[in-house]
Amino acid sequence: MHEGSLNVLFREYVAALNAHAFERMSEFMHDEMTVNGRPMSRDQMIVELRSHIAAVPDLTWRTRDVAIEGGRVAAHFLNKGTPVHPWLGLAPNGTTVEYVEHVFHRVRDGRFYEQNFLLDIASIREQLMF
Repeated sequence: MHEGSLNVLFREYVAALNAHAFERMSEFMHDEMTVNGRPMSRDQMIVELRSHIAAVPDLTWRTRDVAIEGGRVAAHFLNKGTPVHPWLGLAPNGTTVEYVEHVFHRVRDGRFYEQNFLLDIASIREQLMF
């Protein structure tokens, strides 16, 4: 996939995430994927995304940096939201949290087939513990 097209795909994916338009994920993800080394269906990924939004209704993904090479996308996000229900094993306390996420995608036939991500859960925990 051409890097310009991949950039457009990724930007549209992030826009869909921020709109919480998870019904659009078939545009961006293959039916079967590998997520952090584990097989996962797109439907399972959507369930996971919806669970995050159920706990943090105003969650947004803000792209800080993106690198595209061949069929790969690496992104650095600064995410933000206010948990209203328990999330990641932590009780909400009314605090809006900001945390870093690093994501690496592999693309085949114009959609993601592999995703590896790392969330700064220690930062989230620190913000919600006070």
